[in-house]
Amino acid sequence: MAAELVLQDVDLQFGGIKVLQEVSFTVEPGQIFGLVGPNGAGKTSLFNCISGHYTPTAGAVRIDGTEVQGARPATLARHGLARTFQHPALQLHETVLENVLLGGHSRLPGSPLAWAVRTPGTRRAEKDLRAEALDLLERNGLAWAAHLPADELSHGLHKGVELCRALLMKPRLLLLDEPAAGLPHAEVEQLIATVRRLRSEDDITVVIVEHHMGLIAALTDRVVVLDHGRKLMEGTAAEAQSDPRVIEAYIGKDAADDAA
Repeated sequence: MAAELVLQDVDLQFGGIKVLQEVSFTVEPGQIFGLVGPNGAGKTSLFNCISGHYTPTAGAVRIDGTEVQGARPATLARHGLARTFQHPALQLHETVLENVLLGGHSRLPGSPLAWAVRTPGTRRAEKDLRAEALDLLERNGLAWAAHLPADELSHGLHKGVELCRALLMKPRLLLLDEPAAGLPHAEVEQLIATVRRLRSEDDITVVIVEHHMGLIAALTDRVVVLDHGRKLMEGTAAEAQSDPRVIEAYIGKDAADDAA
């Protein structure tokens, strides 16, 4: 079941530097939601606050009504949150399948002792997880690469492997950090189709940080635009693209005045 995400007055400060200031929004269950803004706007920092890599200085992050700010990523996984990164962190000398299986680690039952002695229950769990991982690779067009070392794949395919790894966690809330970065047009189109399928078939809430406005316009139900750590506006992608404040934030006031 897709999760609800609520941010209320989230602040983040490093020393005397205010990175985020009073950021609030709600992502409804099943929405595809975009976080956009110019470089340095605070998008990735906000993602890090949601995913447990940063602890907000103030404010609340809630998943289905439970406050989770400051929780470790492993704890957030139990709340149904999974995340990809702008630069996929794969074990390049391991196979694609082995990389995907890392995403299911938190789902494996049994004590360390049970795994050390390889009880029948642990062997069954491992076999079932392996079958799930292979099915995810098949659904995402990567079954052919399952037994290849990850370093033999392109950057775009690395992103596909990382997505499969996140999906093996069985998320209800999926955070995608610049999934289209470095992808050619054809692979961006494939990514758009994949995210649409995930929402419809797997009942997942998706939040995307992305610079590729074509992808944002094609996918999202709503967006929040950040600028200098503050929420500049919230609405549809079309509303954001025509908002003078957003145009100014992206291209500068003088250029915006010239365009007008």
